[in-house]
Amino acid sequence: MSVEVGSKLHGKVTGITNFGAFVELPEGSTGLVHISEVADKYVKDINEHLKVGDEVEVKVINVKEGKIGLSIKKAKESAGASKNQNSGGGGNPRRRSESFEAKMNRFLKDSEDRLASLKKHTESKRGGRGARKG
Repeated sequence: MSVEVGSKLHGKVTGITNFGAFVELPEGSTGLVHISEVADKYVKDINEHLKVGDEVEVKVINVKEGKIGLSIKKAKESAGASKNQNSGGGGNPRRRSESFEAKMNRFLKDSEDRLASLKKHTESKRGGRGARKG
């Protein structure tokens, strides 16, 4: 079984870094799941989602110069899409927009929290008020 873009494979997490996780695929090849491809939501710490030894289903999203790009998120999406197609249900478009609005509200709150934390951290590094001489 060769590794081709679009194929879904099972693999085992062999290493974790701050930017993603290395997954061993069948036939011994290894690919990288970038931190942005781990889950549908923002992933601050990959260790909250994966650990070495986890069995995962991944989708091959690219193969460049011998490097294999993988996605756990897209493997789940394509599985969900095929289930939804078979259900025959139309789905509620209003519900989808509420979900989007909830995501945007959560993103805005997280963003404001991060910005406040960053400002507080930078001020403490500068020494607070009146630290500049000039």
